[in-house]
Amino acid sequence: MPTSQPSAATPVTGPASVVVTGMGSINPLGANVPETWEAMLAGRSGIAALEEGWAEALPVRIAGRVTADLGAFLGTRELKRMDRCGQLALVASREAWEQAGKPGVDPERLAVVIGSAYGGMDTVLAQVRELDNGGPRKVSPHTLTRLMVNGPSAWVSIDLGAKGGARTPVSACASGAEAIAQGADMIRSGAADVVIAGGVDASINDLIISGFSQIRALSTRNGDPEQASRPFDRDRDGFVLSEGAGIVVLESAEHARARGAEVLGGIAGSAVTSDANDIVAADPDMQVRVMQKALASAGVTGTDIGFVHAHATSTPVGDRLEAQAIKEIAGNQVPVTSTKSLTGHLLGGAGALAAIATLQALRTGDLPGTYNVATLDPEVDLNVITGTVSGSTATAGLVNAFGFGGHSAALVVTRA
Repeated sequence: MPTSQPSAATPVTGPASVVVTGMGSINPLGANVPETWEAMLAGRSGIAALEEGWAEALPVRIAGRVTADLGAFLGTRELKRMDRCGQLALVASREAWEQAGKPGVDPERLAVVIGSAYGGMDTVLAQVRELDNGGPRKVSPHTLTRLMVNGPSAWVSIDLGAKGGARTPVSACASGAEAIAQGADMIRSGAADVVIAGGVDASINDLIISGFSQIRALSTRNGDPEQASRPFDRDRDGFVLSEGAGIVVLESAEHARARGAEVLGGIAGSAVTSDANDIVAADPDMQVRVMQKALASAGVTGTDIGFVHAHATSTPVGDRLEAQAIKEIAGNQVPVTSTKSLTGHLLGGAGALAAIATLQALRTGDLPGTYNVATLDPEVDLNVITGTVSGSTATAGLVNAFGFGGHSAALVVTRA
């Protein structure tokens, strides 16, 4: 497989530029960003067999679980009152906030934007079963606040004292990337000085797995979990469901500079579009369009992009359509990867984790590869890197995120 070096790109800066000063993640690869990054560069998979009894009868019995003990990060009250989705978001947000240096900011100038596809779906399923089996008195008094899709953003805003708004984009698998785009827009418009933004999902249960299985979206490689997620591979057969959160702290460049913060990178541009085409099937023309709009908002072109983190979930049709769109925008020599080969698909958290991986790649010059590509799909005419590429001089990357309902989001990420 080709692993050519990327071309350098021109950094995007300006008076309205948005910078990243903190990153946090908890996902199947690790309990924080350093652990996650180490696993990505080493090619360690977070996909494993589901050992729970409820999974025995399912056609798909693999997933990407967060294995870290959340009790090591959260108190008893938080574990009791919050759905797992909110818990993961809170853990990742605290990591990002800590790295950012806990910015001193007027609470009304501090906002939260955390997207999710399904929110507290584990709570919904568990409490419906309590209702069916034991009647209404068995339903937890925390049910409604645990199942809210806006729960993660609400809990994080309470935890950090953010009074500038707590927003929740619900745009399927584009949610996390759209949240970062919204957060950047809030800073550029002057609505906030600091925004905690990202995405999360935690819906590894029999209902969600069965639903995706019924539309044949999931890989059925139950006997070989670590090889199941294989974006762009000729023999890919679907994505692997995973859970986790990715969060970044966004600031205006002026605000970060004034407080002497370390800048990790920038969000130079973004775009959000809707296909208006089909509830499931993607429109490749709109994938091209969202990338074009993101590049235009950053004042760059496809030739300025030195690295692409594709959405590429490992579905037969989806990967091919995105590959064609990327080629039209950036050509077929730019290095392209999808770390979902290791993490699986975090749904609403996917785009945010991809943004973090891209920020890390631009910072370090190490580009994480797409693993499990035994034979590149002949219809994928891209420079898909299949192992870590070191020594990159890329200064700008493109992050894609697409979701059911025709939701599309793209981010232009730049090196500090």
